[in-house]
Amino acid sequence: MHPRGATENPREYREDPIMKKSFILPLALTSAALFAMPGAALADDYYSEQKVVYHVNHNDEQRQMGAMRNIQNHINAVGADRMSIKVVMHGPGLSLLRHANDNQDLAAFIDQLKMQDVAFQICNNTVVNQNIDLANDLYDAAEGDIIPSGVAHLSHLQHQGYTYVRP
Repeated sequence: MHPRGATENPREYREDPIMKKSFILPLALTSAALFAMPGAALADDYYSEQKVVYHVNHNDEQRQMGAMRNIQNHINAVGADRMSIKVVMHGPGLSLLRHANDNQDLAAFIDQLKMQDVAFQICNNTVVNQNIDLANDLYDAAEGDIIPSGVAHLSHLQHQGYTYVRP
């Protein structure tokens, strides 16, 4: 007599439908339970509250779109209510808001992130040196978004405990 599923030939194995069902059903139920949980519930157990500054100082629209996706993915993982996120732009990085004037996808990303309390901060040195008109040149920019110096502000935020990310 051979154990269930075994044959005389040790290289040959017959599937036992009872064993198969007893293994698959618990696996399926566990998987379903995990996927039924909202992502925030899983993140609550894994990630602590976070303060992050994203540094944008490049004039590459595709890279800027990638940065916006990175920020949204970060929020999805941790939860908007558990994060403080600032996007500091200076020099060529202000093109992020210039591109958003013509790129509806980028503008929608910025709007979506702002609704999740992401702050977009603009270097005053760049505004002055490039004669930028906030109302006409930069998408959804206001006086309250201006910081004195982008680089100095990055250091200031890091001293306040913000993690530096440059996508």
